[in-house]
Amino acid sequence: MEDSLVEHQRDVPIVAGHLGLLQYFRDAFASDSRNTQRIPIRFAVTATDATRYRCEFATMSASLGDRRRGAFSLFDFRRRQIADSREFNAVLLVPTGIGADLGGHAGDAGPVARLLAEVCDTIVLHPNVVNASDINEMPSNSLYVEGSVVTRLLMGTAGLLPVRSNRVLVIIDAHRDAFFMNAAVNAVNAARATYGLDCVEIVAVDPAVKLFAGYSPSGRAAGRVEGAEQLLRVLDSRLGTFDAVSLSTVVNVPLSFHQDYFDAAGAMVNPWGGVEAMFTHALSSVYDIPTAHAPMFESREIANADPGKVDPRMAAEAVSTTFLQCTLKGLRRSPQIVTEQAAMREPSVLTVQQVSCLVVPEGCLGLPTLAALEQGITVIEVTNRNLMENDLGVLPWRRGQFYRASSYLEAAGLMAALKAGIAPNATRRPLVHTSVQGADVGRRTENQREDVGQTA
Repeated sequence: MEDSLVEHQRDVPIVAGHLGLLQYFRDAFASDSRNTQRIPIRFAVTATDATRYRCEFATMSASLGDRRRGAFSLFDFRRRQIADSREFNAVLLVPTGIGADLGGHAGDAGPVARLLAEVCDTIVLHPNVVNASDINEMPSNSLYVEGSVVTRLLMGTAGLLPVRSNRVLVIIDAHRDAFFMNAAVNAVNAARATYGLDCVEIVAVDPAVKLFAGYSPSGRAAGRVEGAEQLLRVLDSRLGTFDAVSLSTVVNVPLSFHQDYFDAAGAMVNPWGGVEAMFTHALSSVYDIPTAHAPMFESREIANADPGKVDPRMAAEAVSTTFLQCTLKGLRRSPQIVTEQAAMREPSVLTVQQVSCLVVPEGCLGLPTLAALEQGITVIEVTNRNLMENDLGVLPWRRGQFYRASSYLEAAGLMAALKAGIAPNATRRPLVHTSVQGADVGRRTENQREDVGQTA
């Protein structure tokens, strides 16, 4: 059986000055996908050295890709015509599966989301930032969307339409132990009873989609998926009856990973998130609907194991049975994905024209960062240790487009300055002299200095 979703690695030769990277990667991987008959759905540059970009990317089979509502590529790009500054809207990314110190575990970037939301009109975030098993404390002014949708927003090929509520379809494995199916049903009913979730129905899929977690050569969480076509047939038969999909399925990992992860105190990359992200990227790409995934325990033996007192970043996982509630709360008001050009011009739709800045952990070079570079969107790179090995400072940024922050607290200050229209360097001392040049631009006096203005 052909894998529905699988991860690959490919080295791409370096480009002088890193110019035109977005088009460069698009050309390289469009050719690759034609040769393999597979469609890229997730892409990252995990490391850059003097000769190459080391790229890792996930693909879906043609049988899945042929179902897509629109004929688009992950690398499609539409340049924004204006930068609408009537509001200050930010995108917060902590990519799944990269082992970020802050945001690499169980929704432990939630406090960061709430902090940065205070200096935004709207903050766009993805499930990895706030999903914490039974907890999801996303800000009231946030738009919760799956990671590939964030990419399409910044690439200019999709917009986000806020909604009052969604009809959520819940898909679960037809687990051989009814205990876990009952737990999922109870989680959904708890959401219906306490905050009014509109659940269309719960569908138990048999045979189940098979998710296998693993690690890529860079150490990122990745994996492969088998049998997704069965799930797509379930969704096809119900199109028009739901607005969002929450999935609760078993993610197969070696038995030891469960305790190893808790014992590692943060040193082990969460193995589940990578294949979950691959799965939801594919579904969102095929159907243009919000999706989120929660892992289901394999057995009672694993569910009943005592992990002991765990690292606080993992505590939400240690006290949950279903991990499902966070997805239900997020999807309840996840925005509609809008792709029609006419609708993109509607004032109620958030498009790339209204995005003011992107906040990413250090070294994270993927399509969102590359799109922001091309769109002229300000990027704030925050010190947040992870597996990515790229120097974002060497990219061909415009003056004042790229800033480095030593913490998310500093990033919040930078965002507040940008929102107020203040050059961030104006708040620091000494204040660098302004460069004064004569008609002969090539000549400068010894006392003249420049204000670079690229780092905070």
